[in-house]
Amino acid sequence: MLEKVPSAAAMAELLGEPLFAVWQELCAVIDAKYEMERLWNAGGKNWDYEYKYRRGGKTLCSLYAKSGCMGFLIIFGKAERAKVEGIRDTLSDAVCRQYDEAETYHDGKWVMFEPTDTARFDDYMKLLAIKRKPNRK
Repeated sequence: MLEKVPSAAAMAELLGEPLFAVWQELCAVIDAKYEMERLWNAGGKNWDYEYKYRRGGKTLCSLYAKSGCMGFLIIFGKAERAKVEGIRDTLSDAVCRQYDEAETYHDGKWVMFEPTDTARFDDYMKLLAIKRKPNRK
């Protein structure tokens, strides 16, 4: 966990204003549907920051930030991957392609999206609903 959470101004400077607006909108969409614990962490070797949504020890998704770039990671377990296959025809080609190209590890398929606008947010929410049903109305 980070000792000092980055300010909105610091995040806007890191990502750039347009991307920071996308970050804020994605967080708002997730926050509207999910009551979750939100944790800031260091972003490992590839990112400056990680912003994780989790509840009961299970991670829903994580957002990542570095200079001029944001990432949105969802990890799908085996049963969840079968459910994704069931809704593929409702997802955009770009999201399906990103899913197909993602690496599958022993603990699941790690799908990293790099949103630059809000166009695919509906698809992201469909994918999150596979991980966990929204707990806010």
